[in-house]
Amino acid sequence: MTKTFSFAMLHFTVAFLLGWLFTGSLLVGGALALVEPACNTVVFHFHEKVWKRIERRRAERAVAPLPA
Repeated sequence: MTKTFSFAMLHFTVAFLLGWLFTGSLLVGGALALVEPACNTVVFHFHEKVWKRIERRRAERAVAPLPA
């Protein structure tokens, strides 16, 4: 859990700094630090679901008997 928390803090920090550096606005940097990681979290959830489906199909093919 510590590794996850440290990655989340790093992600928020990078989002904030990039928003602030590109716009010069602390408000925009703060908004990006909240919105972008939240969107990425949702996208990551669906990304993982797709990859689990791909891995399951690969595993099923690996154990399926070859056609005669």
